[in-house]
Amino acid sequence: MTDTQGFDINIIGERINPGFKSTKALFDNSDLPGIQALAVKQAEAGATYLNVNVGARAMTDTEFMAQVIRAIQEVVTVPLSFDFPAKNVQEVCLKSYDRARGAMPIVNSITEHRWDLMDLYNPQEPFKVILMASERVEDGIAKNNKTAEEIYTTARRVALRLVNDYGMKLDDIFIDMSVSAIIADTTSLNRSTLDAIKLIGGDPELKGIHMMGGLSNIGQQLPPKAVDGSDLKHGLECAFLTIAVPYGFDTVLGTPWRGYHPLPEDNYVLQTYRNFLEQSGSNALRAVRKFYKA
Repeated sequence: MTDTQGFDINIIGERINPGFKSTKALFDNSDLPGIQALAVKQAEAGATYLNVNVGARAMTDTEFMAQVIRAIQEVVTVPLSFDFPAKNVQEVCLKSYDRARGAMPIVNSITEHRWDLMDLYNPQEPFKVILMASERVEDGIAKNNKTAEEIYTTARRVALRLVNDYGMKLDDIFIDMSVSAIIADTTSLNRSTLDAIKLIGGDPELKGIHMMGGLSNIGQQLPPKAVDGSDLKHGLECAFLTIAVPYGFDTVLGTPWRGYHPLPEDNYVLQTYRNFLEQSGSNALRAVRKFYKA
């Protein structure tokens, strides 16, 4: 784990992803040296893993996917996380990955209705997994989880399935806890996620499992500055972590140089976020405005 200004957390570097314009340009130009430089920058900034996602091109050009993996492993020894829902792409990723140059890779992400990815699991060449706790299968139909109990029971059921049926260790399992944008959260999704983190963290049968999430959505579409003049989006990310980390949330899919740190209890954004968590419906929308309107 990396001590990031007070948080003892794993950082899965997120930047090798076409969602970032600068990275998309690297992919569009097949700029392998540029991708290598980005991998090195994240590793040197403390990334525990590097997430690799080349977008839709992975489906049509698997050789490029393999080239990207080999190029990254030429310059860093940080293990990689392969972020694709398609089994055939994940198969290429795992075959291209040199285990002699990096620790066990991660397959990201598995859900109950996308269980075919586990067909790739080989105890002689194991991988870690990121499990999505935001959805479940019920009567053969995929359904979104909205309550803390739904998130928790799905995470527990799927994690123990991996342990009992595949012999996986809980230390090799990451539960992806969906962190929603607060601007449209009128149904207490943020509170459900945090309550589910508490339930998972308090379950003795899940002791040792990792909980993670991407925080970039939480401040989506909000102004850049909070009432106190601070960086609002970064403050919200740190506020979420300040509440979640003590309950076992220990991994962030994020930018390694982001500088995540715990907030003091008198911090304006943390106090306003705690108030927001207690609201729902139109009251939640009013609570969001307090972040940026005096």
